Amino acid sequence: MKIILVNYRYFFSGGPERYYFNIKELLEKNGHEVVPFSIKSSRNMLIEVNGKKRPELEKYFLDIVDDEVYFAQSAKKKKSLKLIIKSFTRMFYSIEAKRKMKQLIIDEKPDLIYIIQMHNKISPSIVDAARKMKIPVIHRISDFQYMCPNALFYNDYKGVCEECLKGNRIACVKNKCVLDSRVYSSIKMMAKWLHDVMNVHKRIDAFVVPSEFTYKKLHEYGIPYEKLNHIPTFFYLKEINPKVTYDPYILYVGRLEKQKGLMTLVKAFKDLPYKLKIIGFSNDGYEEELKAYVGESKNMEFLGRMDFEQITPYLKSCLCTVVPSEWYDNFPNSLIESYAFKKAVVATDFGSLQYMVKDGDTGLKFKYRDVDDLKLKIKYMFENPEEAKRMGRNGYHLIETLYSPQTHYKQLMEVFRKVM
Repeated sequence: MKIILVNYRYFFSGGPERYYFNIKELLEKNGHEVVPFSIKSSRNMLIEVNGKKRPELEKYFLDIVDDEVYFAQSAKKKKSLKLIIKSFTRMFYSIEAKRKMKQLIIDEKPDLIYIIQMHNKISPSIVDAARKMKIPVIHRISDFQYMCPNALFYNDYKGVCEECLKGNRIACVKNKCVLDSRVYSSIKMMAKWLHDVMNVHKRIDAFVVPSEFTYKKLHEYGIPYEKLNHIPTFFYLKEINPKVTYDPYILYVGRLEKQKGLMTLVKAFKDLPYKLKIIGFSNDGYEEELKAYVGESKNMEFLGRMDFEQITPYLKSCLCTVVPSEWYDNFPNSLIESYAFKKAVVATDFGSLQYMVKDGDTGLKFKYRDVDDLKLKIKYMFENPEEAKRMGRNGYHLIETLYSPQTHYKQLMEVFRKVM
């Protein structure tokens, strides 16, 4: 089977990119030919198809608008009128993307197209190119882009917000959901309105949804269950049965953002004698706000940004990890990474986390934004290290079964065959 694999980054940046390169490797290991479609960037990986260098495929990649990773960084940069127009077309409907996808289909003759991320930087126009050429399209959902202009169901004004899902689109502008700006919020709202009018979701043959919670939200949005396929993300075990320790500290791994619940986390640790290590970075200065609150406390340590190889020793040695999210959090990779190293997870009983953590079995859940309840769960882990180890082993069992590459591949192939 020949598959065009679409993502707007062809370099490692976050969870979606990790999945992109992992699924590319998994499909190739099983004999499929995977052709990438992305955007040109100085950060891009070497273009390969089944181990063979294919640099000529870059001609199908979209021209670069800017070389920033995140929209918040891109929005701050000054651009020429030409680049501003190109940015707008990518958010709304890009003729360039449609033309290049059509040419790639003509030249490579794929059996199907598997999209990881396309909104904002590629555009749904590629779906129309595929439909015209009678090529089925599957889209994996890694955020709430179809339902919410800022893709988070969260804003700094209200916190968790579903007003757009309920039909009140103007709420995005009123609440300044995108970058705390009515201008950017209006642009994103209009792009979502256009895609709704175009019925983009109806032009997709099938959706792959990692989170059971998101699966239900997409149905609420209007996508029929027969198009939705709940397939959790998988984890590649580089080490079978890794050797781990359970040192007396809890680990947080992830971006340092308000919706990630970091303030609730540091408040819980401020009056506790236990250690917390925080790995991650901030795009908007939130890290400084956290550090100012922590002050001179010696039990909390900010370790900065790290790649996965640098994070691994901490995952191997921590007592357990914590995911204190205060937004819906589609499918945090840090959670299954914890399981992969036999570590239990303390998580908010909210959004997708309520399905991913089995209370008392693979971790502990605490009430939403409840500092006192989080303190109790942290205290339990430190006072009952054998229970933390037991729950961590149970999480590792899920890596061998539910989150294994073999399980994921089998389920994904069922979807591919169904749409073909």
